Amino acid sequence: MDNKNQRNSQLIVADADVLPDVFSKVIEVKKLIAQKGEKSSASACRRVGISRSAYYKYKDSVFPYEELITRRIVSLYLLLNDSPGVLSSVLAFLHSHDANILTVNQSIPIDGAAAINISLRLPGVSEDKLEWLYLITELNGVLEVKILSAE
Repeated sequence: MDNKNQRNSQLIVADADVLPDVFSKVIEVKKLIAQKGEKSSASACRRVGISRSAYYKYKDSVFPYEELITRRIVSLYLLLNDSPGVLSSVLAFLHSHDANILTVNQSIPIDGAAAINISLRLPGVSEDKLEWLYLITELNGVLEVKILSAE
């Protein structure tokens, strides 16, 4: 067991500007690898300009901080008309409001209507500012909208 596992780990939050550049570069390498921007950690390290040893030294200890207060995950239930373009118009509406769609699950339409569950991430939205989601009901073919959860 290494030293890290033997002691209690303590997390800190610090502005990247006050930290050595290697930490930001490690995060950049991890992002390149995750998004398939590079095929290997070696090529990602070369591209970013750090050694592989520096990457491996810090890769399990350095993570980007996402402010949870400014990012919300919302689950929606929608009942849509079984017509071409209805789901597409809902997704376009969500995109126009900077929603990052995480999942879309659609049931087989029954009696001309399909139930849809959509999970999305909304940047900078507080609980009391989710009402705009109900504007989806004004789109052609949308029969019902319910916000199931907002974390």
